[in-house]
Amino acid sequence: MHQSPICRMRLIENIRITDTACEDVVVKLRLENIDRKNVLPFTAGQFVVMGIPGVKNPAPAYFAVASSPYEARYYEFVVKRGSGMADYLSELAPGAEIEVEGPMGKGFDLLPFKKCNVILMGVGTGISPLRSVWRSIIEERESYGKVTIYAGFLTPLHRLLTDELEALSEQHIEVKISLDRTDDDWNGPIGYVQDALLADHPDPENSVVCLAGMSAMVDACTETLQNLGFDDSRILLNF
Repeated sequence: MHQSPICRMRLIENIRITDTACEDVVVKLRLENIDRKNVLPFTAGQFVVMGIPGVKNPAPAYFAVASSPYEARYYEFVVKRGSGMADYLSELAPGAEIEVEGPMGKGFDLLPFKKCNVILMGVGTGISPLRSVWRSIIEERESYGKVTIYAGFLTPLHRLLTDELEALSEQHIEVKISLDRTDDDWNGPIGYVQDALLADHPDPENSVVCLAGMSAMVDACTETLQNLGFDDSRILLNF
């Protein structure tokens, strides 16, 4: 069996990206190699296993890379507190060493879909591997048709990467946010991302979809896409 490479990396940035009033803590981590050499190349949507050298508890865990494959100097991750290693990582200060195994997984291979429309669908921190995809698309924007992101969050306080998502219109990327529940200040869709997709009824013949999130969300979105006429070969998962 192929052994994924293991390297030591250094945490250089740890920034909370959820509102301080939100009960869920989500941070964005940036890591560089200890020797400051380029990071290992990867395909958008791939993931790594992160652990702490010399620490067995909490156990190492899987995290999707959130940075662009075109960024050679560092990896970025979007990490939500709520499990052992995620909690540990979210508390680390810059300078801490992290053991990283990977990249691994199949990722989202868009090479066969040049000139197609691209749909990215994710909820919560499932947006992490999709961020890698849209940042990659920006570098080769002319290679694809219409690009649409359907992102779902629990409430306005749970929204992630808000400024970055709003700026994507400058790259001719459309972003549609759906919230599970909200207040009177929200004018956008309330419900599931697949409901917003269904309302738009995209062309299944010239589109490819990247799905990321909890298994129940992926299953529901897959069913909606199939009902819209999407062939399974055009519904991509990163694992």
